[in-house]
Amino acid sequence: RPRLPGARRVPMSMLRARIADRLVQAQHPAAILTTFTEADMSAIMEVPKKNKDAFKAKHGVALSFMSFFAKGCVAALKAVPEVNASIDGRDLIYRDFCDLGIAVGTERGLVVPIVRGAEKMSFLEIEKRIAELAIKARDGKLSIGDMSGGTFTISNGGVYGSLLSTPILTPPQSGILGMHKIQERPVAI
Repeated sequence: RPRLPGARRVPMSMLRARIADRLVQAQHPAAILTTFTEADMSAIMEVPKKNKDAFKAKHGVALSFMSFFAKGCVAALKAVPEVNASIDGRDLIYRDFCDLGIAVGTERGLVVPIVRGAEKMSFLEIEKRIAELAIKARDGKLSIGDMSGGTFTISNGGVYGSLLSTPILTPPQSGILGMHKIQERPVAI
């Protein structure tokens, strides 16, 4: 291949190449629909604000919004089991468990480790597992197994200031929740 002036070629890591392949793969078989919905976050914002110091002192991990969204997703997946299912040929595969993919930004890019058995976990257990996986992700120690087999994903573009996005499904998942920046503004109620 001809070399372009000012351009350089760097091989992707095995992990990055696998992620890139799966993201492209996700676009082919899925009928993708994105819906944008706003929610009043004021009540949820109060809980970590009032309890974060005591929670961290007692449990050694921060109380974040992610556990609220994880618990909310588990409840929604139980209420609408089709969203926790996947299609395999002409069959639907229903799952009685919720293995949540939690997107984590690292220096090497976005990775999605799996919180397995989230339906059985408390807020504390979810926070601890997310913290463990985030450390592994940032240290480059996630295995393919750590990132395989999720039934639903939560992605938080809000940490980058994003107000809207269209996150990409991870096959064979049927849904993904894209969270975004919490924007304070006056609204009519």
